[in-house]
Amino acid sequence: MSELSTPAAPATSPALWGLLAEFETPEALLRAADAVRSAGYRHWDAHAPYPVHGLDEAVGIRRTPLPWLVFACGVAGAAGGLALQWYTNAFDYKFLTSGKPYFSIPANIPITFETTILLAALGAFLGALALNGLPQLYHVLFTKPRFRRATADRFFISIEARDEKFDRAKLEQMLRAHGAVAVEAVEETD
Repeated sequence: MSELSTPAAPATSPALWGLLAEFETPEALLRAADAVRSAGYRHWDAHAPYPVHGLDEAVGIRRTPLPWLVFACGVAGAAGGLALQWYTNAFDYKFLTSGKPYFSIPANIPITFETTILLAALGAFLGALALNGLPQLYHVLFTKPRFRRATADRFFISIEARDEKFDRAKLEQMLRAHGAVAVEAVEETD
């Protein structure tokens, strides 16, 4: 019996995800982040083991819409709680007690307050998850051994290859000129 062999598939190299630049100090990270933002890159991020004063401005992070989302959820909770109490007490099941009105605001404040807080808290929790793109259980940067130091003592900038301005040679040169001690390619993995 002869064995049938299939031709080997051609080896394909993994697609380039982007570049990862390592910096030793927060000052170098700030200078490089400012240069990357000034150069017009849009798909990039800075990574630091602790909060670095001025990094938000250097990266160009805009204000979050989360407070408005929480406010809208709180208003919806208050309106919903009050409407539910009005419907049940003054419309669906009218029950006259001692000549009191079917519906009055003071009697319904506790439930209205609780529904306001409930929906605002849920809006804050779910809104923060959604706006941050969470849960994200995997990221290609986690495969890089060098990137493990981002939670200890090193500072990084990652720039994605999908950025319109991405030019690997120019970008490596710019990052090294602004203090990068190492610049390496990050490839997509399965």
